[in-house]
Amino acid sequence: MPQYFDSEPSVTSDHKQIDLLLPDVQMQLTTDRGVFSADRVDSGSKFLLLDGPDADQSDRVLADVGCGYGPIACTVAMRNPNAEVWAVDVNARARELCATNAAANNLDNVRVISPEEIPEGLLVDRIWSNPPIRIGKKALHALLDGWLARLGPSGTAHLVVQKHLGADSLHRRLETEGWLVNRRAARKAFRLLDVQRATGRPDQVAADQAESNPSQNRAQP
Repeated sequence: MPQYFDSEPSVTSDHKQIDLLLPDVQMQLTTDRGVFSADRVDSGSKFLLLDGPDADQSDRVLADVGCGYGPIACTVAMRNPNAEVWAVDVNARARELCATNAAANNLDNVRVISPEEIPEGLLVDRIWSNPPIRIGKKALHALLDGWLARLGPSGTAHLVVQKHLGADSLHRRLETEGWLVNRRAARKAFRLLDVQRATGRPDQVAADQAESNPSQNRAQP
């Protein structure tokens, strides 16, 4: 399994600078060995940032699951300056880099945490993720199930998944579990999926109740 899934990568550190260039966002990011796609912003994440939804300034809380050194989290934070962006990764080196890159780009709305530090009861308006497919189906499904359960009643997850790594089977599995799944866009190697709650899901009532009392489910700084 790649070292970027390790909590403490053992490979020797070797920082480098790369550029993220989008039509509306240009930033320089620090990367390192032992994190995902250290040499460049990977094409899946770039596809998500280019073809995902436009910035919605009504979003209050956003999450980047598997944030790495932060290309998705930092872009979403720049596009949604009034939102809290929770950037989550098991890799301590990746978290340090993400925090460094957020600070270097004056993004004080990015909160970088490990999975163990997720505030209890946190609900989010959007999830953006290039999920770690290579951790295996069982672990991936557990990861996605846990985060999708944190979507507010009108929330949406935006996932980019490689076709040959099971994008279409994941699409079918999520629908079987009762989620509404829309293929927003497709390229030769990738699928971009929007995932929403379906009315009548067992967790929908709980989400509606939590949303009616936001002071109990919005984490404090």
